[in-house]
Amino acid sequence: MLKIEDLEKQLNQGIAKGIYLLYGEETFLLNQQLKKIKKIFGETVKGINCIIIDENNIQELISDIETPAFGYPTKLIIAKNTGIFKREGKGKTGGASKELKDKINDYLKENIEQINSTVILVFVEDEVEKNSIYNTIEKIGQVCNFEEQKPFQIIKRLKSICSAYKVNVSDDTLQYLIECCGTNMQNLINEIRKLIEYAGENGTIQKQDIDKLCIKKIESVIFDLTDNLGQKKVKEAMDVLYNLIASKEPIQKILITLYNHFKKLYFTKLAIASNKDIATSLNLKPNQIFLVNKYKMQAKGFKTEELRKIVQELEDLDYNYKIGLIDLNVGLDAIICGI
Repeated sequence: MLKIEDLEKQLNQGIAKGIYLLYGEETFLLNQQLKKIKKIFGETVKGINCIIIDENNIQELISDIETPAFGYPTKLIIAKNTGIFKREGKGKTGGASKELKDKINDYLKENIEQINSTVILVFVEDEVEKNSIYNTIEKIGQVCNFEEQKPFQIIKRLKSICSAYKVNVSDDTLQYLIECCGTNMQNLINEIRKLIEYAGENGTIQKQDIDKLCIKKIESVIFDLTDNLGQKKVKEAMDVLYNLIASKEPIQKILITLYNHFKKLYFTKLAIASNKDIATSLNLKPNQIFLVNKYKMQAKGFKTEELRKIVQELEDLDYNYKIGLIDLNVGLDAIICGI
């Protein structure tokens, strides 16, 4: 298994050959490396030295590998979401049969020298199962899992971008950006570009710039709302709610996000009381571990019984709204004022 950083280093040196399997949730970084492979390969003529394959024509993969790239020394084949890395299941349509998977697997193993000399073959998948083809590529090619980046990795990348534009930014400010905007690299790249333009060359990005310019995830805004509620600042909490509604955030989404947030605060309280791991209790991903301290701090502002009551009230509001007994806006106002 190749680390993202190792693949980046290799491609930055202009080296690309053989078979690749690129997959994972961090699609921005994945597509970035795929573009590098295309750039290293050079001029492409679709259908001649550049072939695109998906689940509808995966059965043509072997013949595409064997067909010469007339007039060109090598061929680039990009196979996206082909289905050959998924297990067959009842009721599933599309994808590849076991016979086809076995045929492709045997072909790759038996013809790796030819592939390495005439083809760059790149499999791009959203998700994979570690089946026989996966194991084969891991042995004869290169496999890279583009997992969602952890905050310290994201900070390093964003700081590098800022440095390239001669803009200063602290780790704490970038951590705040992640807390406000999430860990999706594409979103963060868009936000950091705005902040770089605003700060200007030799300028410094500040936390208040993030508050002014960046589009905060609803989960981050709910943190702000709950902070105010924990401190019994009802007016400020109502202002946050009304700003969410004014920004065209669907009221149903606000209710669901608020419910999930208070449920996590409730679970945090229970985990602390029973001396259990909070991250495990909240089912946080590795790149969300930084949220543990935020949940712990917020949970201090509420009693366990109070959180349980709020969760129940939000559940009741959802039910009563669905059967037409109450308006969601009125119901949310009542619950927040009650807190």
